[in-house]
Amino acid sequence: MGERALKFFGELYDIEREVRDITPDERRRIRQERSAKVAQALQQWLQQQRALVPEGSATAKAIDYSLRRWDALTRFIDDGDLPADNNWVENQIRPIALGRSNWLFAGSLRAGQRAAAVMSLLHSAKLNGHDPYAYLKDVLTRLPTQPAGRIEELLPHRWQPAVAIRP
Repeated sequence: MGERALKFFGELYDIEREVRDITPDERRRIRQERSAKVAQALQQWLQQQRALVPEGSATAKAIDYSLRRWDALTRFIDDGDLPADNNWVENQIRPIALGRSNWLFAGSLRAGQRAAAVMSLLHSAKLNGHDPYAYLKDVLTRLPTQPAGRIEELLPHRWQPAVAIRP
């Protein structure tokens, strides 16, 4: 059973590799022509397999889960701006998920909240293309004199490094 499913996913990812570097409109057009057919075949195959597996089994639950969310799972076909999967996001949050048990003992609830805020800030800096050390060093240096009405300038998505003034 698994080999057939892998074939469908392989076909979808082959198409995604082909459309990776083209415009969203062209990507959508190709997905609608090609990916939609593969997705439809996968959906039919899942429905057929569902009839063959015992009720309440792990396989039945997995198939039911996929079929109930079919529209969400295939939304990428009609939107060239959407990725086919969320692997990028999963990879970005993996370090946080792996360290989660280490942070259970931050000292107190308040310390844990502070640690979470700092980690969120640093990860946001990374996602915005900044070196986290340089970002944090600059923000902490500027923060005491930054006007309260302009604090948003220090947020990772708006931050610009301070220009060094030469004598």
